[in-house]
Amino acid sequence: MTAYLRAVPSLTPVGPDVAHLVRAHLDEVPHSLDSLRGSAERLAHWGAVLSDRLLDGHRLLAAGNGGSAAEAQHLTAELVGRFDGERESFAAISLHAETSTLTAISNDYGYDEVFARQVQGHGRRGDILMLFSTSGQSRNLLRAAEGAHELGITTWALTGPTPNPLAAATDDHVAIEGPSASVQECHLIALHALCRAFDASVAHARRDRPAGRDHA
Repeated sequence: MTAYLRAVPSLTPVGPDVAHLVRAHLDEVPHSLDSLRGSAERLAHWGAVLSDRLLDGHRLLAAGNGGSAAEAQHLTAELVGRFDGERESFAAISLHAETSTLTAISNDYGYDEVFARQVQGHGRRGDILMLFSTSGQSRNLLRAAEGAHELGITTWALTGPTPNPLAAATDDHVAIEGPSASVQECHLIALHALCRAFDASVAHARRDRPAGRDHA
């Protein structure tokens, strides 16, 4: 143990300005989280609706750009895999994750259409499209919402501060106050809260409907 401790390098000294930046970033998070707390009932409602739709054979489509793409993919992974405990897998697709499709559409139709074109191909009436954006202004997400409405697909958005175009363009939204980084961090908390509500709703529904119902 002594030899190990001697091998660990000491922390590199940083100037007070750098430490101040870190503290300022951390101080922003509680403000953003407080704004998210006001949407707890909405997230619980989303979880219940998502449970009903996926149990009935519909699917979740999700999309975002950059860090928001990672959040979207995190959500679909929790649904196809698992969150709190063992349950069946559900249909959830991250529209940015199919790189050949993404680049082909971008090349042929332009980047504004990369998600709308996939919604047209994958989406069916009764599905849910969930869009992640800290700014709420991404044109490709707005086009995806437009395409979803034409097909009878429910649209939800996790965004930063409102008003913003994406919140206005979707059927429902959760908006978080704060700078982009804090908003994105709270998007992760929001999607985990949604997953918890989803799993609880699935468990409740399983007590009232036969197990093994086809939801592919």
